[in-house]
Amino acid sequence: MQICIFEDINYSNFEPMVFSRPVYDLLCGIDTLKEKIIRSYGNVKVSLHCRPYLAEIVQHQNPNCLVNKIDDKECLFINGRLIAPENLSQLLPLLPAEDKVFVNEETVIAAYLSGAHLQHKVNYLKDLFSVSDFNGMPIKILDLKCANYLWDLINHNGKQIAEDFNYLVNSSKENFADSIDSSVHVINKQKVFIGKDVTIKPGVVLDASGGSIIIDDDAFIYPNAVIEGPCFIGKSSKIKSGAAIYENVSIGKVCKVGGEVEQSIFMDYSNKQHAGFIGHAYIGSWVNLGADTNNSDLKNNYSKIRIKLSNKEVDTGSQFLGLMIGDHSKSAINTMFNTGTVVGFSCNIFASGFPEKYVPSFTWGGDASSTVYDIKKAIETAKIVTSRRKIDFEKKDDLMFNTIFDLTKNDREKRGY
Repeated sequence: MQICIFEDINYSNFEPMVFSRPVYDLLCGIDTLKEKIIRSYGNVKVSLHCRPYLAEIVQHQNPNCLVNKIDDKECLFINGRLIAPENLSQLLPLLPAEDKVFVNEETVIAAYLSGAHLQHKVNYLKDLFSVSDFNGMPIKILDLKCANYLWDLINHNGKQIAEDFNYLVNSSKENFADSIDSSVHVINKQKVFIGKDVTIKPGVVLDASGGSIIIDDDAFIYPNAVIEGPCFIGKSSKIKSGAAIYENVSIGKVCKVGGEVEQSIFMDYSNKQHAGFIGHAYIGSWVNLGADTNNSDLKNNYSKIRIKLSNKEVDTGSQFLGLMIGDHSKSAINTMFNTGTVVGFSCNIFASGFPEKYVPSFTWGGDASSTVYDIKKAIETAKIVTSRRKIDFEKKDDLMFNTIFDLTKNDREKRGY
């Protein structure tokens, strides 16, 4: 039996991050949602289901997985929005079972399919999954939670870091915490995990009294930075001198981060090198936040935060929520983002004052006088940026940019540009 991690009709709740990736490739803790599911099952054949325009990208990033294909007689389908618990393989074992669907409220968590049920799903595998796909099948309630919006991942991040720390401790990966130099002040060392070839300069404080700290291979922590747990610093990332990295922060690989950061997630290859506060935020890949970029994460009247997505307004139910900014977007120096601001894919934000609270993808400016960021210029910039990290910008990336540009055209036109 193989597993298939799927996208469902609610993927758009995670815009702008999912324009350029499936929802299961979002980071929470030290891993993506996909990686948490796969590691639960160990050595198993994996199929990844995604929107068709992402298939080539997903296949390139996952050469050992099938993409939008099933080649087994039995399959366990798992929702890519699932924040997988450590015991997932016990709750949903890869054992012969009757065809059934597992739900929680109105969400399909998982489904065992074989025979005619599986063949029907294979015939429509390029479509997004919905509850109606499983009409007539036996239903079982399963108390597992899926993320519904980006801020769910932000809010679950600290707990996920703690669970991921336990996974690392119980794995075969070596912990180099005992090799930390005496010039580094470490609090609660038993909750600190250090990868190989990590450099931690004098004056750094690693305070794990409030939760685990994980610093992955080849990371570089500059002098006098303060890191409070729960926190994850990804492979080959750099934390700049004097940075204050507070609790519940995950920073992906090859990032450069300075200033103040609290309860936020940075995807791979993004930079916030300078002073400025980022809190309760989700930062995509290849983002660059200019010096003294700040976001508000609390309204002056302390009320719950409402945000705008491309096709609706949503009450988050949360008192704290900052910036959500898509891949390849940039902000100028001294940019101020309001509470609950959403910035799309490949935007260039440089307007004076606060930008709009919802900025469509490929926006040039960020305020009421914004124009369209020319697609050719956006791609030209992306090629320069990725080449600086020795990553080729290939034909598939060019196609993805153009597809996202077309998908978001109406959103820009509704706003007059």
